[in-house]
Amino acid sequence: MGIKTDKAAKPVGAYVHAKEAGDLVFLSGVGPRHPVTDEIPDGIEAQTHAVFSNVNAILEAANLDLSNVIDIMVFLTDMEKDFKQFNKIYAEYLKDYEVTRTTVEVGALPTPISVEFKVVAHK
Repeated sequence: MGIKTDKAAKPVGAYVHAKEAGDLVFLSGVGPRHPVTDEIPDGIEAQTHAVFSNVNAILEAANLDLSNVIDIMVFLTDMEKDFKQFNKIYAEYLKDYEVTRTTVEVGALPTPISVEFKVVAHK
């Protein structure tokens, strides 16, 4: 079943915010755009907080929260410049949960953003 919400940034393509498959929920790539204005916050700190806000909204639409997250793939456009600040904020949100994570640097993302998450959660 596809999951959509007005409380998270709109998808930039033909896809839903998340999809259920058995006991798993797979979130599409989640960036930091504002759900209403589509504005992109300045800087990795503000963008990381905005990504978590969008992730939380999508999880809420699936009747889940961060405690249900089992894996996150993180895409950064500038690992050297942004990783330390990103990692600090990431830890604030997920320090109490056992979540696996992979972080990779990419040359670009579909919109001019610095960070995007690919999240898998368990119901």
